[in-house]
Amino acid sequence: MTLFWSLIVDLVILLNIVACYWLIKWVAKPRKIEAKQGEPTGHVWDGDLTELNNPMPRWWLYMFYITIVWGLIYLIVYPGFSSYSGVFNWSSEKAYKEEVADAAETYGPIFSRFSSTDIKTLSKDPAAIKVGQRLFVNYCSQCHGSDAGGSRGFPNLTDQDWIWGGSPEAIHQSILNGRTATMPAWAAVIKPQQIGYIVDYLLSLNGKEHKATDAQRGQVLFASYCAACHQADGRGNPLLGAPNLADDIWLYGGSRAKINQSIAQGRQGQMPANKHFLGEDKVHILAAYVYSLSQQSQ
Repeated sequence: MTLFWSLIVDLVILLNIVACYWLIKWVAKPRKIEAKQGEPTGHVWDGDLTELNNPMPRWWLYMFYITIVWGLIYLIVYPGFSSYSGVFNWSSEKAYKEEVADAAETYGPIFSRFSSTDIKTLSKDPAAIKVGQRLFVNYCSQCHGSDAGGSRGFPNLTDQDWIWGGSPEAIHQSILNGRTATMPAWAAVIKPQQIGYIVDYLLSLNGKEHKATDAQRGQVLFASYCAACHQADGRGNPLLGAPNLADDIWLYGGSRAKINQSIAQGRQGQMPANKHFLGEDKVHILAAYVYSLSQQSQ
């Protein structure tokens, strides 16, 4: 924040405090009215709600003044002003890092004791799976579901269909460093009718209803535009994150309209990296848990 805006913010803060003090002084000021103390002032609401000429209690006024003084002290001790760090030099970022460090010291040994065991072996350890399941529910279930069954746009982690590979190393890499989809939008390159041909070809690969002649045209177009990533038979390439298009498992939906949308508009799905958020040890256990789910389905 520039010096100009820092001064503006600080001025607004101080004016608000002064306004609070002025307000209470103005409200507490005696009024010159004919009614004596304790008598009605003549103001009536809702038929029988009468205002009496009674001053505000002193304790209420004192509490209000105390809050103003407390606010000023707080602004001096803590970073309440725009660029002022406060007497204690406190910051939410520093407090967060301290809490993370304390948590790592307390709970780190729980996760580190599994770090020396390889993922495949760890996937058969009941204690590790129990820990991994809790980590999954806390950090992964929001997208992939508590049962890891996924939803539209979020892969099912319990089957054998893996976009980036289902080996222990590939799963670990996906969780640790994340993944970014690179399905381009073809609407600017391929005509809508031609995209429809490709859709028919993909439907034919999955045994779905399609137009045979259009599927033949689509096969030629597929070889020209899609085979470089998804391979000539449409079975994908985990090294590129190109999904298998011939197993009738669709991340964004397998209807004619959804497949057409995926080709025309592309897809930009992203799996976030957890290396700095969860750390190596937690990711190692999570990878073992996810791997165990796919092995159960097998």
